[in-house]
Amino acid sequence: MSSATEASVYLFSYGTLQDKAVQLANFGRELSGSKDAMLGYEQSWVEITDPEVLAASGKTHHPILRPGAADSAPIAGTVFQITPEELAAADRYEVADYKRVSVTLASGIQAWVYVSA
Repeated sequence: MSSATEASVYLFSYGTLQDKAVQLANFGRELSGSKDAMLGYEQSWVEITDPEVLAASGKTHHPILRPGAADSAPIAGTVFQITPEELAAADRYEVADYKRVSVTLASGIQAWVYVSA
């Protein structure tokens, strides 16, 4: 593997990972990203009971995506360029209701995103 591929990965967030407080709690820094969208999914809500996640986000319900129809409305969010270590931190933040999958965003960027497990 070259160091270029190890240097950064893309993560798409449509929920709390866009919040500055959540970013500081999980990554130790505020992320900068660009607006993008995800296609073929539909958004609903999941109740959060994990005390650390509740403390970081301040929210009892987080958005969650499930596969939708090809003509489902685009899911707006932000794509961030992060390190593999930060991706591991995001994995630890997300509760068991979520799994990480690779998707192609509306922009054409290949990114990781958390969807319904």
